[in-house]
Amino acid sequence: MTKPLALLLYDKPSPGSQLANCLQDLGYRTHTLAHPGQLVEEAEQAKPMIVIADLVSRKADVCLAVQRLKANPTTAHVPVIAFADAEHAEYAQNAEAAGATLVVTDVTILMHLPQFLERALVLE
Repeated sequence: MTKPLALLLYDKPSPGSQLANCLQDLGYRTHTLAHPGQLVEEAEQAKPMIVIADLVSRKADVCLAVQRLKANPTTAHVPVIAFADAEHAEYAQNAEAAGATLVVTDVTILMHLPQFLERALVLE
């Protein structure tokens, strides 16, 4: 049986690489994206079970990438867990408006990843 795929989108190694390790420990395959502009195309091709995205990116607007993912009929069903540090609270509001399934802080995502995954997958 194939393990489910999680697409990870992040710039900063922490918590990004820690998330990849936690997901692998939970039985997921992971694929990391370095640029938000790749999200929709990669999701169409790879068919992930979930997307986990750091909202803070120096490369492009992650909320716009989430909005495009959710607007695409091929990828609209993919749940998105978005996270940002507490200093970027406005990103959280924008992510919710863009269609993110859950929006959490970077501190809590690592502590409660299994619960967030369960919640996001049940909601969809």
